[in-house]
Amino acid sequence: MAADPAAAAAASAVAAISAVMDWRSSPDARAAAFAYLESVKSGDIRALASTSFLLVQKDQASEIRLHGFKMLQHLVRLRWEELSAAERNEFANLTINLISDVVGPHEVWALKSQTAALVAEVVRREGVALWNTLLPSIVSLSNSGPIEAELVTMILRWLPEDITVHNEDLEGDRRRSLLRGLTESLPQILPLLYSLLEKHFVAALSEHSKQQIDLAKQHAGTVTAVLNAVNAYAEWAPVTDLAKHGLIHGCGSLLSYSDFRLHACEFFKVICQRKRLVDVAVAEYDAAICNIFQVLMNISQQFLTRSGMQPSSIDESEYEFATCVCETMVALGSSNMQCILADGARTFQFLKQMLEYYQHYKIALHFQSLLFWLVVLREPSKAKSVARVSGDNFTAGNSASTGDLSTEKEKKGVSLFVTDEIYSTILDVSFKRMLKNSGSASSGLLELWSEELEGKSDFCNYRTKLLDLIKVIASQRPVIAAASIVQRINVVFGDANQATKSPRDLDAMEGAQLGLEAVVSAIFDGSADYGKTDLEMKSQLHKIFEGILQQLLSLKWTEPNLAVIHGHYLDALGPFLRHYPDAVASVVNKLFELLTSLPITFQDPSNNSRLARLQICSSFIRISRAADKALLPHMKNIADTMAYLQGEGRLLRGEHNHLCEAFLVMASSAGIQQQQEVLAWLLEPLNKMWTQVEWQTAYLSDPTGLTNMFADSQFMWSIYHTVTFFEKALKRSGIKKSTTTPQAPTTTAAPGYLHPISSHLAWILPPLLRLLRCIHALWAEPFAQSQTGEIKAAKSMTVAEQASLLGETGKLTKGQVAPADGLLEVQRDGESKENNIKNWLRGIRDSGYNVLGLAATLGEAFFRCAEASSVTLALMENVQVMEFRHLRQLIHLVIIPFVKYCPADLWQVWLGNLLQPLFVHCQQALHYSWSSLLHEGRAKVPDSIGNLSGSELKAEVMEEKLLRDLTREVCSVLWALASPGLNSGLPSLEQLGPSNRMDSLKNLESFASSSLTG
Repeated sequence: MAADPAAAAAASAVAAISAVMDWRSSPDARAAAFAYLESVKSGDIRALASTSFLLVQKDQASEIRLHGFKMLQHLVRLRWEELSAAERNEFANLTINLISDVVGPHEVWALKSQTAALVAEVVRREGVALWNTLLPSIVSLSNSGPIEAELVTMILRWLPEDITVHNEDLEGDRRRSLLRGLTESLPQILPLLYSLLEKHFVAALSEHSKQQIDLAKQHAGTVTAVLNAVNAYAEWAPVTDLAKHGLIHGCGSLLSYSDFRLHACEFFKVICQRKRLVDVAVAEYDAAICNIFQVLMNISQQFLTRSGMQPSSIDESEYEFATCVCETMVALGSSNMQCILADGARTFQFLKQMLEYYQHYKIALHFQSLLFWLVVLREPSKAKSVARVSGDNFTAGNSASTGDLSTEKEKKGVSLFVTDEIYSTILDVSFKRMLKNSGSASSGLLELWSEELEGKSDFCNYRTKLLDLIKVIASQRPVIAAASIVQRINVVFGDANQATKSPRDLDAMEGAQLGLEAVVSAIFDGSADYGKTDLEMKSQLHKIFEGILQQLLSLKWTEPNLAVIHGHYLDALGPFLRHYPDAVASVVNKLFELLTSLPITFQDPSNNSRLARLQICSSFIRISRAADKALLPHMKNIADTMAYLQGEGRLLRGEHNHLCEAFLVMASSAGIQQQQEVLAWLLEPLNKMWTQVEWQTAYLSDPTGLTNMFADSQFMWSIYHTVTFFEKALKRSGIKKSTTTPQAPTTTAAPGYLHPISSHLAWILPPLLRLLRCIHALWAEPFAQSQTGEIKAAKSMTVAEQASLLGETGKLTKGQVAPADGLLEVQRDGESKENNIKNWLRGIRDSGYNVLGLAATLGEAFFRCAEASSVTLALMENVQVMEFRHLRQLIHLVIIPFVKYCPADLWQVWLGNLLQPLFVHCQQALHYSWSSLLHEGRAKVPDSIGNLSGSELKAEVMEEKLLRDLTREVCSVLWALASPGLNSGLPSLEQLGPSNRMDSLKNLESFASSSLTG
């Protein structure tokens, strides 16, 4: 009775599937066909079942059958419970009968896989009972031939994979029940897998020797399928069971065969990533791991020997396999090192091979070994002081020969076996690999890191790992690390008297500088251990670093790139200077010598010299931070030199700001009184200029006045540098705050504490607010229409902002330098006025917002000093014409700090007036933009993107990014408003209690006064 309707439904489904897959179908036809198929899947379940079973019949095309299997899987996964028990039983039987339809020699592999997946779906739905019934029949089927055996192993593979991979469709109880059933079946499953592996591997070799290639391929396909199944069981089956039933031995035997070695190695990798469980039989487990260890060591040694003797004979497939072996050994050493450490000779052999991988030419092998050394050398870090008692000359060989050191081994782990030679070798390789493969940096001895490496982190992350390893070794073997880095520096410096260096040499020198910084910071920087180091080691370290310091002081480099590197080498020694301050005066004098050796040039399009000068000034900041109080006795000398250079016109304003910032860092180590004096000294000349009524009247009365300032480039950039120094003063002065952001509007210091800059806010803020108000008004009518073309163009995005939104990191070209780099003093020759104004506007907005946000962190000192009405007027008067990028910046840098730090009794005065217009505008703007994106496919934002060379797609990407960024920032404001610290008066829902909820809600009014959201 149902045959004809079922056949008709199947024919309709076939036509719909064909229409969906036919590229010649019109969009409407394809959409209609897709809708029909969805209606079948959601319609009558019995019709779905009958139609789908007709679709998977052998007389259908492969594409139709595949779709039919997908529909059957959909039914089992999502609608199984709608069938009665009898119907589910019938469905299961029909599914099992499908196995015979896909065992033909020419059957498509995808159909076999989907059949196996369907059987697994049914089994996991029906549970252990069906599995126990099915198991004997599939065991019997596996004996029929290679194709049947392949299908059986696919089924065996899918079942545990559904357990180990999180699947929301498989409930916890059913997962546990199925896992229990599979575990109970392991005595049948694992021997079956081993016998199939052995049987078909032997058969594949035999048929191949007889030139029966097709049969050999069938057997080889079965071997691969078995290995895939075995790998699925390796994730959860007891390791001792895998060993007992021969699978470790079987997979180990296949490591020598190119067709199977990657799959076999994956089996060992999965096992090695598992750690020994508490309830496992220790002796049996360790024996299995040791067996795996020996298998891996043998195959690894074969590769390393060939690689060392005949590297040209190894192709990429062998390197791929070697990488998998190395990764497996890393997993073994990271998760099961206790099994290796039980035998000293075995441990030395293992470490020797891992060191060879670290030294290897191929970066992929080196990278895997890097992960191993990071793990194992970090282990003894808690026992650094033990290792230092005997200095750097402790050798593992003296103790490894004894057999009663298990307790010591447990405490110190691998460090007991790592010799000084191993440490030195690792450091040597690490310093050499600090380079990136490029046109300027390449090495015939090493394959350097490159972008083509798949699955690896970017170069910065890779180099961070190298530096972490260097720091770990330096903290354990400081003298060895110090000697190694000095040796590397001498190599990369070459002829120190050479006036210029090649790009490759510069890259090598920069890499060695990073190594020096890592070593010095690990030994000296903030480490209480250095004070406990014995005198002999201190003497050795002092001699080594004093030697490199004298070498640096004697250099006479004047080329900009070399001068920058020279300054970085000097500031890398900052932590050393903290403990040995006698050399500080020489370093300071050398930095000033470097600075004055470079000319001030405004005509140089590349800015090399000016950028170098700015970098050298930055070195003062880094040394001040690292050397701590060691620079305090030299503050007057530095101040006198600054004044002299400024008087001679040999110190630019941006450079002066950097040196003043260094002064603030120095003063921060001397206490609040010293900070106040230094800050007053630094701010006094700015006060005189900043508070003058004349310039404010001329330029800040309205936006037209501000546009007149754009004609005076020198004064314009003077204002910029003044604002940026206010920002630096807020960042660098005061007591050192915790890195944790406070959630409550409380001060970060003790009662009575007054931040050194608090007394200056009264004169800093009013002109700044007027300046920001004028900038905001440039986007408002009528001023926006009356502006010149240059000013209108200057309000569009900078190239740096465009690149940031697009995720591009390309270098900026001439005229596109962001003002934050401190390079811009006046308009440079060749630079357009448009770019000059654009950079200035961005820089003032960045620093101005930062000043307000940082000032807000002072709490009452700011909120009771500033006029709330003036702040609200400056920030919110033209909020409705703000571009999304500016609005996001305002919220992030200003509004959120205001919310977090505003005193409770001023919430209404400050936050009420600020947030109301902000939220009204954001709600309207975001609603409009999101609606445009959802209904028209493009986010309409008010931002002026600028010239993108006609790329419409880039503009769409940037618009959506702007919309998402602003939305995320508005959510951050709401999160801050709702944070517990600002709503301490509100009880939690648990405290309100479930009973009489309405009465509880009425009581909330009593908490409103102490809660921001109340």
